[in-house]
Amino acid sequence: MYLLLSIVLSTILGFALLTMGPLIGGVIAFGIVVGCIFRGLYLLNDLHKSILSISPKKDKVQQAYENYLKERDKDSN
Repeated sequence: MYLLLSIVLSTILGFALLTMGPLIGGVIAFGIVVGCIFRGLYLLNDLHKSILSISPKKDKVQQAYENYLKERDKDSN
C-alpha cells in the first residue's frame, strides 16, 4: 500500500514539475534528487557509526599478529 501511495504521489509531483516549465521544474527536481542522496549518505554514515560501536574490538595481540601476517605475505611476493 505504501509503495502504491509513493508511486501516485511521485506521478503527481512529476506532473506538477512538468507544468512549471523546464527551468523551475528542473531546479526543483535537482534539489529533490540531491537532497535524497545527501539524506541517504547521512543515514549510511549513521549506520556505520552504530555498527562500529557494537562490533567487538580487536586486542593489540590479534592486531599485531594480523599485521605480521600481512607483512610476511607482502615480503614473500
